[in-house]
Amino acid sequence: MSAVLQVEGLRKHFVSRKGFPKPRTVTVRAVEDVSFTIAPGEAFGLVGESGCGKSTVARALLRLVEPDAGRVLYRGEDLSTARGDALKALRRKLQIVFQDPYSSLDPRQSIGSALVEPMRVHGIADGAEARRRAAALLEEVGLPPAALDRLPHEFSGGQRQRIGIARALTVEPELIIADEPVSALDVSVQAQVLLLLKELRQRRGLAFLFVSHDLSVVRWFCDRVAVMYLGRIVEEGPASRVLADPLHPYARMLRDASPIPDPSRRAELPRILGEIPSAANPPSGCPFHPRCAQAMEVCSREMPRWTALAGQGGVACHLHG
Repeated sequence: MSAVLQVEGLRKHFVSRKGFPKPRTVTVRAVEDVSFTIAPGEAFGLVGESGCGKSTVARALLRLVEPDAGRVLYRGEDLSTARGDALKALRRKLQIVFQDPYSSLDPRQSIGSALVEPMRVHGIADGAEARRRAAALLEEVGLPPAALDRLPHEFSGGQRQRIGIARALTVEPELIIADEPVSALDVSVQAQVLLLLKELRQRRGLAFLFVSHDLSVVRWFCDRVAVMYLGRIVEEGPASRVLADPLHPYARMLRDASPIPDPSRRAELPRILGEIPSAANPPSGCPFHPRCAQAMEVCSREMPRWTALAGQGGVACHLHG
């Protein structure tokens, strides 16, 4: 089946000047040569520690931050070079749900206005018809139509995230980028929002790019998963394989550090070497080698090549080259 989204060699660097009295230019390599595909109706997970570049990838796909290199193709159409009306039409098919439900809504805009505006901008509906559609969307995400006339401060975090999901659905997208959609919520509310996302995926046939650092959530929600470290994807494949039997030492470290909610299973947490290197000064060779207990001499000299695994994704590691 043809991919709904195809990402090829995505790169994003941030340049700033630091220091006093003689400032120096610092380049933060947030995303380096990231590639993956998402099939129609598929949930693709992107996992890794904080600061590894997951959210930058999510924003670069929609050009909320402009990528420096690479291509983002939606059903063969290049998002990275689209301009004007062409970009507007493509963005209708890809929507995002942000991590923070408190800052993602305009505090001075009513919920009704927040839902009606995208429909009007994209020429889907206006006036009474747009308001009717907005009320139906609120009911679909578990909120009463009366919420249309209220302001964001009148809702809890979980309710605000439901409003953010409804806003993403207003333009009838095919793919939703969910950037840590439940990390700012209480555990019980997380479960409700995740169930809602799964129901919407099944009912509407939505594809998802699901960004998270919670492996248990990704294991439950996603079909395939990619593991990121210091701006690069180091392993990718079916979630059942990557999260149960990872090949890359970093992916294995993440899995072993993920808590298991079973008091009868006692295990020592793995020993993690060193600190995460700075993306402004990444190590030579494999970026994980300073922290890897299995590092070899070649790991400090050469970037590992991507090794494809038959039907099981791939890995970038000299142990499996």
